[in-house]
Amino acid sequence: MELRALPVGRHALLIEVATGEDAQAFHAEVLRRRDAGALPPVREIVPAARTVLLDGLADPRALAADMAGWSVPPLATAEGEPVVVPVRYDGADLAEVAELWGVTEDEVARVHSGLEFRVAFCGFAPGFGYLTGLPQRLWVPRRATPRTAVPAGAVALAGPYTGFYPRSSPGGWQLIGRTDAVLWDTGRTPAALLSPGTRVRFEVVA
Repeated sequence: MELRALPVGRHALLIEVATGEDAQAFHAEVLRRRDAGALPPVREIVPAARTVLLDGLADPRALAADMAGWSVPPLATAEGEPVVVPVRYDGADLAEVAELWGVTEDEVARVHSGLEFRVAFCGFAPGFGYLTGLPQRLWVPRRATPRTAVPAGAVALAGPYTGFYPRSSPGGWQLIGRTDAVLWDTGRTPAALLSPGTRVRFEVVA
């Protein structure tokens, strides 16, 4: 895997890789090495679409040099039981997505709920996870005109990602359904239902 280590301030590194899958694999390797005691102390590890940020390092330059010799294995299947998210497939853009996929609206629900997803990274809003797992033939574009308000619980698609909104907010993703699952709850430990690496499945409900 080719990677580029960029210094961020005095105590952080931003690692750039070529693809989203590489970023997930590199993030998994960083966590593995940290848990094995083979990584210098680090305060935060933050994955994104094609980067991983490591913050709170005592010597970022030394770690960057060491990383150049790392062998990063391909992304393995995530461990643990998947989080199951119940969904009513009645979103405002369901008909448009069905047309893009070349199937019926009922088939969108069947296909989407038949896949297993993985949280690649989190962001945009507290608890929002960017879920990978859609085959490329099912990728859909963002809406040409974003909505000023997407309701909390909306399940949506954009490019290679599936996500669902933890709260009402503007958004340009294609809405295919809605869920009552609570993504972010400060009274819960952890507050976030999803975290990077979590397996997720969607379940059709009436």
